[in-house]
Amino acid sequence: QVQLVESGGGLVQAGGSLRLSCAASGSIFRLGTMGWYRQAPGKQRELVATITSVGSTRYADPVKGRFTISRDNAKNTAYLQMNSLNPEDTAIYFCSAKVRRTVLPNENEYWGQGTQVTVSS
Repeated sequence: QVQLVESGGGLVQAGGSLRLSCAASGSIFRLGTMGWYRQAPGKQRELVATITSVGSTRYADPVKGRFTISRDNAKNTAYLQMNSLNPEDTAIYFCSAKVRRTVLPNENEYWGQGTQVTVSS
């Protein structure tokens, strides 16, 4: 089995910062693209950022220049550094990871359970 464990969410004032972590564990042969998504109440889940196994990154427009996604392949962990937070960033943040469990090219995507980020004004 593969598990994603998230940490770092919480309550922060507008303009503040948070750093989210997502640690993948279990039967992992190769960890591919990882990403962060978020979902506000009553809204669709949306992409925040992704990072490939070699470090190529992509960001959604609302977070460009404020958020930074990174990863530590030795730890099978991805991070999301969130700066200059505003109330519009309030959401449940989910981690995702594409995982190959064997030498075969089959790849599955796994999700964490989400962590709440609340930004007050």
